[in-house]
Amino acid sequence: MKKNNLLSKWKERQAKYGALLISFSCLCTVIISWGNNWVLTSILGLGVLICGSLGIFDIRRAIKR
Repeated sequence: MKKNNLLSKWKERQAKYGALLISFSCLCTVIISWGNNWVLTSILGLGVLICGSLGIFDIRRAIKR
């Protein structure tokens, strides 16, 4: 019973903050690889923008519920 409750809380948090964590990891990789490989930098930069906006909209939707 307790494990199911913890698992449901974890899945709820993952749904809220998953895209923001991916965006943060893309941002860290963009900062590290800046200037070395411009293709990778631009793709990860787009990932920061797209995943960041999705994460913000997910959190807004969760707050409205």
